[in-house]
Amino acid sequence: MSDVSVAPSPSLAPEDAARADFYALLARLFAAPPDAALLAAIATAPSLRADAQREDDAGPDICVGWDALRAASAAGDPDEIRQEYDDLFIGVGKSLVNLHGSHWTAGFMMDRPLAELRTTLQSLGLARREGVVMVEDHLSALCETMRLLVAGDATLAAQPIATQKAFFEAQIAPWIADCCDAIMQSPIAKYYAAVAQFTLGFMALERDSIAME
Repeated sequence: MSDVSVAPSPSLAPEDAARADFYALLARLFAAPPDAALLAAIATAPSLRADAQREDDAGPDICVGWDALRAASAAGDPDEIRQEYDDLFIGVGKSLVNLHGSHWTAGFMMDRPLAELRTTLQSLGLARREGVVMVEDHLSALCETMRLLVAGDATLAAQPIATQKAFFEAQIAPWIADCCDAIMQSPIAKYYAAVAQFTLGFMALERDSIAME
């Protein structure tokens, strides 16, 4: 899978471009803690509430979650957030919250779902780039895959909604709520509690929107 963002096709519908942008943001936030520039960009981004009032494509959960993430980004200290990320997702010996899908769906029997995911990625023409250490079922990698399926890039065309739906329902939907709940319930989660809240709202909207297609 690519770890470099490529501009989506100019023919992409605005709603799909927005979906791709949010997947790209989540991929970045779960891959590593945000730096000062990213925190500032999120903090100064517009609210989604005006869009939700104009059209029924942004539900209240994602609006509330986005505003919470904007506020947390405005108040966040990069060094403190970096420590929080390390404590939550890396830890010493074992992370407090595991960001790998196979952990949530298969427990200790992680080999089979990971093998199935790799087969799916291969069928889509995607593979982990040489030198990339992140495992394919990491939440960041899955969000990046969804971004590619929605928007495409220089090597992969945007995929039909049926392909997006199949990947989302198989690889993200079964466990994302449990993972986000675990983050939000952690006593050390501050900034990433807001990230998880927004993720829940976005994924709920994604689930409902895809189900209607």
